[in-house]
Amino acid sequence: QVQLVESGGGSVQPGGSLRLSCAASGYTYSNYCMGWFRQAPGKEREGVAAIYSDGSTTYADSVKGRFTISKDNAKKNLYLQMNSLKPEDTAMYYCAADGRARWWCVSHPYEYNYWGQGTQVTVSS
Repeated sequence: QVQLVESGGGSVQPGGSLRLSCAASGYTYSNYCMGWFRQAPGKEREGVAAIYSDGSTTYADSVKGRFTISKDNAKKNLYLQMNSLKPEDTAMYYCAADGRARWWCVSHPYEYNYWGQGTQVTVSS
């Protein structure tokens, strides 16, 4: 059974940086998608970034050039480096994983099979 645990959230000033981590266990798929999603109060959950088994990545337009997703294959950890943070980035951030290939995950971005509990990111002065 796959388990995901996020860490690294916190409070930061606009323009600051944070690095989120997601520790994955029980994840042995040869094909996979891993991604970060976020949800602010009163808003729907949205995709932030994803990385696939072929090494390719996708990003939401709102974070391109500021966020970078990466994966440590040896430890099966997922990371999200967030730079130039804005108040609108404030949200609960969730790590997610799925055993399907890129084409399926891109077509079904909110149907990942496994989800973490989330870590809060707050950007304010």
